[in-house]
Amino acid sequence: MKRISTILILSLLSFGAWAQNSPLTNYGFRLGLTATPTFGWIKPDQGKTNGIALGFSYGLIGDFNFAPNYSFSTALTITTINGKSTEVDPANITRPNTAAVPIAYDLKYKLQYLDLPLTVKLKTIKEEGRRWYGQFGLSNSFLLGAKQDAVGGGTNLSNEKINDYTKFYRAGLIIGGGGEFDVSGNTSIVAGLTFNNGFTNIVTDKNRTVKNHYLALNFGVFF
Repeated sequence: MKRISTILILSLLSFGAWAQNSPLTNYGFRLGLTATPTFGWIKPDQGKTNGIALGFSYGLIGDFNFAPNYSFSTALTITTINGKSTEVDPANITRPNTAAVPIAYDLKYKLQYLDLPLTVKLKTIKEEGRRWYGQFGLSNSFLLGAKQDAVGGGTNLSNEKINDYTKFYRAGLIIGGGGEFDVSGNTSIVAGLTFNNGFTNIVTDKNRTVKNHYLALNFGVFF
């Protein structure tokens, strides 16, 4: 996984250098850094959402500007999506032999992904060093690690590894918006809000479906 991450980072940087010098575009490429808190929740089909949990995302962001007010926007981030739920008899928890009825467990998911979003930004004309944008696209997330807390039926687990019970790939729909504010020269600050609506099942258990979603307060700096 570390090798994959390194290859993706080098590919993004190489493509950025090519885009800056390419005769095919007059609008350029911008690379930056982001650090973003996330507010995640879990939505199971057999159970209920049980609160929001704080996570974090950080890494590289890039805008490929193919027109004055339009950009193809991507990133390469390490993103943590946490969330709480109450679910009945998850496959990763051993059911007591003495239990005659289904057991409900209070769960907290702690999932970390390598995220590669593919989105389009629609921007307003820049005025007085600031502009606004809307963003729409697809997130592609690849599992780096999965842990879970579980309480119920006499069971009390903390940071139980559930990689084998969590799917490697997660897809989500991204919609958001925000603003970009010039600081000096080519440097600008980006701030916004994004909703990431996961639409793929995150568990390997074929008998149930669990999806995760999050809101992100986006902060970044373009150079």
